[in-house]
Amino acid sequence: MSVQVTFLGGLGEIGRNCAAVEIDGRIALIDCGLMFPEEHMLGVDLVLPDFSWLVERRDDVECVILTHGHEDHVGALSYFLAEINVPVYGTRLSVELASSRVEENGIDADFRALADNTWTEHGPFRFKLVPVSHSIPDGAAVALDTSEGIIVHSGDFKLDPTPVDGRPTDLPTFAELGREGVRLLLSDSTNAERPGFVPSESSLGHSLYDIIAESRGRVIAACFASHLHRVQQIADAAIDSGRKIAFLGRSMVRNVDIASTLEVLDIPAKRIIAIEAVGDMDPSEVCVISTGSQGEPFAALSLMAAGEHRSVTLEEGDTVLISATPIPGNEKSVSRVINGLTRRGAHVFHGRNANVHVSGHGSRDELLTFLNVVRPQAFVPVHGEYRHLKAHADLAEKMKVPDVVVCEDGDAVVLDGDETIVRRNAVPAGYVYLDGTGVGDVRRAIRDRRHLADDGVIVVTVGVDMQTSEFVHGPDLDSHGFMDAPDPVLKAAAAEIVNLVGTGKTDADNVRRKIVQAVRTVTRRETARRPVVIPVVIEF
Repeated sequence: MSVQVTFLGGLGEIGRNCAAVEIDGRIALIDCGLMFPEEHMLGVDLVLPDFSWLVERRDDVECVILTHGHEDHVGALSYFLAEINVPVYGTRLSVELASSRVEENGIDADFRALADNTWTEHGPFRFKLVPVSHSIPDGAAVALDTSEGIIVHSGDFKLDPTPVDGRPTDLPTFAELGREGVRLLLSDSTNAERPGFVPSESSLGHSLYDIIAESRGRVIAACFASHLHRVQQIADAAIDSGRKIAFLGRSMVRNVDIASTLEVLDIPAKRIIAIEAVGDMDPSEVCVISTGSQGEPFAALSLMAAGEHRSVTLEEGDTVLISATPIPGNEKSVSRVINGLTRRGAHVFHGRNANVHVSGHGSRDELLTFLNVVRPQAFVPVHGEYRHLKAHADLAEKMKVPDVVVCEDGDAVVLDGDETIVRRNAVPAGYVYLDGTGVGDVRRAIRDRRHLADDGVIVVTVGVDMQTSEFVHGPDLDSHGFMDAPDPVLKAAAAEIVNLVGTGKTDADNVRRKIVQAVRTVTRRETARRPVVIPVVIEF
């Protein structure tokens, strides 16, 4: 019986990681992630995978298996489980982080924590979680034992020889799987273009300590709330420098609480203070660990940069440490925040001017090593933009992997004996947008918002006697965002409206059409702009 792997996200973008493994007509999902909106996605809050194919086959879905607790791997679970409520497996921290978000959305789900390297059976699926080091504790690869051979999904990983938690990527187990025969490897491609090895996470300890110890004012350290290894190192450096720690940001506080309960984080309670107490303490005795490393408009760090945060006001000589690199698309937002922080007199350390961040994704030589250890028969690069996938595929071909396939969202790979069959566009896999409380395809709304942002809007209000076309009121033209509303253009548009409406009997729909036509004709001729025209017609 053939085995199929279908990709619903994460192949061609950073985020939305989600793949479906099908055995005997039953489906297990590996990860269920979201993507943060890009700059052109105006008004969109989050981007989700398209679950329509799975919803149509809801009775065939058995479970979800998580590789780790990052939002791009677990963030869409609430929306999926609302449609298809099945058990969710993962490491202890992964299921705790995921379940806290799902519970916030009012969904009662069945989360099941698994020990490392323990085979588990669910329906026709037999799988285990293999430890990998990443930028979050308890990361794992997924190994599935199928009728077509072993499938390995690496999750996000690097080959860190000295991880903060002492839990390295389990190369001996991967080598054992390789000796048994790995039929298909799906592997993290994020840093496939980057040569060499990524430095160990623990290598940051000294530089973080030096920056914090030499700071005379308050220290604000921003990182991902899920990057608990980094939180631990920042906290250690702050404590060693004689500072107390306050956590800022809803997700930061929640994740620190979960990790402390699970003993993933080790921060003495007596060294932690409430964020409200920061303003009453000597700045040299405080370190705030905050969210906002991606320049999110309403995150704590952005509000500090604008001088609008209610609990923390930056002062001359304070130190801000941004311990993260921008997600693609966030570079301008991060730069804007850095500029704002600098204007307020803060000393800002970030990835381009200080050793404050290392990647959690393996670079080229680590990926080559991993391929050499696993030695798969077939290989599909995952997790990355298309150029990352292609670079990783080139490495696999260099390693003489027999079947190397570059897939994209919506494609499927069928394992049937010695054949590796690719089905292009096998299922729908477009972007699904979360826009406020609505979930769906809002591409038209995004186009309209972009149009409004580019060309503005003109609202035209008229009162017309429908029997004679005589104007009882107006035309009044009110402009928003249209070239500062130059009066001559609006006056010319008003005259053109009167001219086009003409005389004789008419109706409201005809008047609206004439108004739009008149305004567009004048604005295009006079300004080469195409504002949105909103006609308001009062019938007399």
